[in-house]
Amino acid sequence: MSILYNRVNRDEMRKRVTEEPFHRITLSFYRYVILDDAQKMRNILWREWNELLVFGRIYLAREGINAQLSVPEHYFESFRHSLNQHPEFKDVPFKIAVEDDGKSFFRLTIKVRKKIVADGLEDDFFDVTNVGNHLSAIEFNQEMEKPGTIVVDMRNHYESEVGHFKNAILPQADTFKEELPMVVEQLKGKEEQKILMYCTGGIRCEKASAYLKHHGFKDVNQLYGGIIEYAREIKQDGIESKFIGKNFVFDERLGERITEDVIANCHQCGVPCDTHVNCRNLECNLLFIQCENCAEKMQGCCSEKCVEWKNLPELEKVKLRNEGKPFVAVSRYHSRLRPVLKDVTRDEGQGPSDM
Repeated sequence: MSILYNRVNRDEMRKRVTEEPFHRITLSFYRYVILDDAQKMRNILWREWNELLVFGRIYLAREGINAQLSVPEHYFESFRHSLNQHPEFKDVPFKIAVEDDGKSFFRLTIKVRKKIVADGLEDDFFDVTNVGNHLSAIEFNQEMEKPGTIVVDMRNHYESEVGHFKNAILPQADTFKEELPMVVEQLKGKEEQKILMYCTGGIRCEKASAYLKHHGFKDVNQLYGGIIEYAREIKQDGIESKFIGKNFVFDERLGERITEDVIANCHQCGVPCDTHVNCRNLECNLLFIQCENCAEKMQGCCSEKCVEWKNLPELEKVKLRNEGKPFVAVSRYHSRLRPVLKDVTRDEGQGPSDM
């Protein structure tokens, strides 16, 4: 029986990708479609994509697929052909990264989950296919200019902190599950107004727009392909970007720049900065924003406590754990995010993400 999982450690895979003599293309796609046997499909895709040296993080569920991938450029058409052989995924639209050095993923991980996006909803109580109108980049820009239009960011607040559309409502949610009822409450009394929604790659808005329509909102619209497709269209067509800053992405890059605006600040010293990092103390792994000076001063850690623990000899750490004194992460920087902001670049990190 063939092995359908990676058996090479992360550091070795990173080294191999760095030394590859070819370019990779980072892309994402999703599709809501019924998969009768998600596990069987998972194994088929793993075999096909492993042969093509595809890396990425993919979630399958009975309701469909949510994929973020890195594909060798010379295998790109073979990958597309392979995907089209499955009727469930034929001609699925790709969102291709606009800022890409090909080092977004270092291994292939395909997981079967209950949902392709962790929304916490029981979908049988509303029509998930009754989604909002899809708008292109230029249409989204035009609708934003109309009086009374409301723009809503359907991402978590650590994503919108580094980049968002001008004058958008930015819910301070830690998770998509938490954000859905929060948005309905914030928009109460505005059911007759035009609502524009956006997210990273469009998948969260598919569910969120149907959720808002179920709650009585009449004119619900969503950005087709999300920020990723918006960035591609404005670059291709020379359109003004009404999105400012960075687009947070759930891979090794943690963000791709859309405009030169830096709208966030270092969480440690407060200077303008929009570089997300994970605390270098691996037993903390808090995601936070850190400038170069603080990264050097704090050795890439989020707190003095993490610096101390990171520098302890491994035998001392083992001794403390055995004595019942393990490291307990306590950060004064975004400590409220700890339930979701583990290392988002790790397979064991948070649930299905939106690309």
